Amino acid sequence: MTQPHLSVVIPAYNEEARIASTVKALVDYLEIWYGESTESQGARLWELLVVSDGSTDSTAAIVSEISATDERVRLIDAPHGGKGAAVRRGMDEATGDWRFLCDADLSMPADNLGRFFGEEDTGGHSGSPQPRFDVSIGSREASGARRFNEPRSRHIKGRLFNYAVKVLALRGIEDTQCGFKLFSAEAASKLFPHQSLDGWAFDVELLVMAKKAGFTVVEVPIDWCYGEGSKMTLSKGVLAVLDVARVGVNSLFGKYKIVARKGDS
Repeated sequence: MTQPHLSVVIPAYNEEARIASTVKALVDYLEIWYGESTESQGARLWELLVVSDGSTDSTAAIVSEISATDERVRLIDAPHGGKGAAVRRGMDEATGDWRFLCDADLSMPADNLGRFFGEEDTGGHSGSPQPRFDVSIGSREASGARRFNEPRSRHIKGRLFNYAVKVLALRGIEDTQCGFKLFSAEAASKLFPHQSLDGWAFDVELLVMAKKAGFTVVEVPIDWCYGEGSKMTLSKGVLAVLDVARVGVNSLFGKYKIVARKGDS
């Protein structure tokens, strides 16, 4: 079997209420985007990996049932370790040329995925598109991005966190925490093994490492729809800021001097 062009990695913790609809929306879009059907899975162009992060509900069972009828969908049933750990596990098992991190709530419409490959329309494409950047991160702050139904208090908290990120660890990126990011296979294989944070600030650590390793990074404007059911609490927010501070200290003392991207070593 040939290596797929795209791997979609979805970390999921107790997402039984929405994981089926998220998987269906992505499968439907990817079939259109790649111009294939469920019945023609011969040369697999993409794969979708759901990492159940020790879920105690029916998340794993739901995904297992879907994968039984669609070999492009795969369940990774992992012990609970936090979102960062789940993403790291998924990226390690992904085999695509490009590896897309996707939040289980699919707060970004599936048809925005093409934007990470430099496409403006939501239709299909010919061949396998190649982004111009090693790491493309979904952004709710980049020019052209749109937010829907977000409470003002939530927006303010997000901006305060981003300010803390800029002060403590990483400047130049307006939205590190959006849960939609695309990595080249090289970037994923070199960055994720060095990711040490398992909590909410794992994104910041990855982006600091990416910058230091010489990978090109760009923010991609997306449409983002706020939904109820966020797992972020005040205590988790405080811990995330402390983790960001840890990233800043680690960076200052050279912990993230990892292998450079191909051609820069």
